[in-house]
Amino acid sequence: MRLPDFEAWAIFACVVEHRSFSGAAESIGVSKATVSKAISRLEAQLGTALFHRTSRRLTLTDSGNALAERAGRILAEARAAEESALDAAKSPAGLVRIAAPITFGIRFVADAVAELLVAHPGIEIDLRLSDAKVDIVADGFDIALRIADLPDSSLRARRLAPITARVVAAPAYLEKHGTPKHPADLAHHACFQYANAIGAWHFRKPDGEEAAVRPTGPLVTDNGDAMMPSLKAGLGIARLPDFIIDRELADGSLVEILTGWSPMNIALHLLTPPSTLRPARVEVVIEYLSERFRNLCKQTAQ
Repeated sequence: MRLPDFEAWAIFACVVEHRSFSGAAESIGVSKATVSKAISRLEAQLGTALFHRTSRRLTLTDSGNALAERAGRILAEARAAEESALDAAKSPAGLVRIAAPITFGIRFVADAVAELLVAHPGIEIDLRLSDAKVDIVADGFDIALRIADLPDSSLRARRLAPITARVVAAPAYLEKHGTPKHPADLAHHACFQYANAIGAWHFRKPDGEEAAVRPTGPLVTDNGDAMMPSLKAGLGIARLPDFIIDRELADGSLVEILTGWSPMNIALHLLTPPSTLRPARVEVVIEYLSERFRNLCKQTAQ
């Protein structure tokens, strides 16, 4: 199926509007020859002349007169579509799709979205919570929040805040199996792992000493909250961010171990597709979430 020559139809409408090839050319910023070629091309496609041309006068043929109104509507619709798109790009209104981790999304993003919807009633949010590493381009997301040590990527990433992670266990586990004193000791303990980040755990001391261990254990899951029952039951050790374990640390059902070592390179990032051209609604949400979570560590410490 051959598409209509929309450019030629638009130029035809401009010629009708200005009653001259030169006037149409000047109004749309092209040469008179370009206008003439477009009209000739359209006439050839339609198999009929659209204008009577003389050295002094340009008039519509019967066929041209019959088609002029339709051409004008085509041009008007195209202009309206462009204006609508430009307005949408400038005004914070419309749908924004966000992906976020489950626990973080429930504890932090959901509240942020509620406040965002109040502040910007023209914006609609499609919030999807998953601990899987979603492909934000293929899955059509505008924004993804991710807690990780990010590898190189074509995505645009903004580091919002460091995330404090701790190695924890229940007192019952430590009484039965002993307390690890060095990260290397974890190799001899039951450790729970994130399914999306299986591999070595890296640590650093304040003096710069580093250590790494590849833990193993009876539980692998893609969600930190899913580790909690087994963790509190004294079945193993886990490395989890503060916002998942803060209540348990406070009530003593979990205790931190390896306190002289810090897990490395964990932070909250905001990811977007590679393009820098975004509608205003997406920019508004990016800036809102960035500002909201920039002081995340201070919020969770309170």
